[in-house]
Amino acid sequence: MKVATLVLDNDYRHPVLLAKEAATLHQLSGGRFELGLGAGWLRVEYEAAGMVFDRAGVRVGRLAESVRLLKELFAGKEVRFEGEHYRVDGVTSFPAVDVPPPLLIGAGSPRMLRLAGREADTVGILAKALPGGTISDAMEERLSSAFAAKADLVRAEGRDVEISSVVSVDLADDPRAAAERYAVEHGWGAGAAELVEDMPAKFLGPLDHVVELAHQRRERLGLSYLVVSDRELEAAAPLVRALSGR
Repeated sequence: MKVATLVLDNDYRHPVLLAKEAATLHQLSGGRFELGLGAGWLRVEYEAAGMVFDRAGVRVGRLAESVRLLKELFAGKEVRFEGEHYRVDGVTSFPAVDVPPPLLIGAGSPRMLRLAGREADTVGILAKALPGGTISDAMEERLSSAFAAKADLVRAEGRDVEISSVVSVDLADDPRAAAERYAVEHGWGAGAAELVEDMPAKFLGPLDHVVELAHQRRERLGLSYLVVSDRELEAAAPLVRALSGR
């Protein structure tokens, strides 16, 4: 069992403070902590907190500097750094960690995907964030072709990175009927059911069928880290049991 953040908005915590918090959790958990981090995208949260919602380029640039600082602090170095967003002059992190916590970065846009491919151990592939401070609800962002293209951007950095996605599980007798319901609920029309069935984040149908989908998507897309929301824990439990050890 691991303990993780999925994911922290980088803008809410200075990386020096975050390094101390993450190292403490990593030590207390016996090395089972995973740090999930993102650039932030939800404008209403920033506004509710009285924070400035900078344009995407600024937020991503700030995240890139934060990741660099975190890694140097986890390495036990005395860090001196002067960037566009952070200035650190002789800081060391405590407690020390022998092995740093693995890093997961959530990413949906090309720049974020490339950053995650360079820096993260796991990349959570998302629909792209929009300038207005929301996530795109376009069907095209959720298709298998879009997911594969994003995974390719991650892998283009030449590192061995695990691919993750938040998934939805609907164990139903008829996969097509379940896909039609989902498509209609999202305003795409019942005719989009075939596309929904092939969406990497949708696991629709009988248990044997969704287990096979999980294996296919791991082989075809590299999707091996499945995230289920707390609202679907019971629905996904049979799939988790069936995949355990496989």
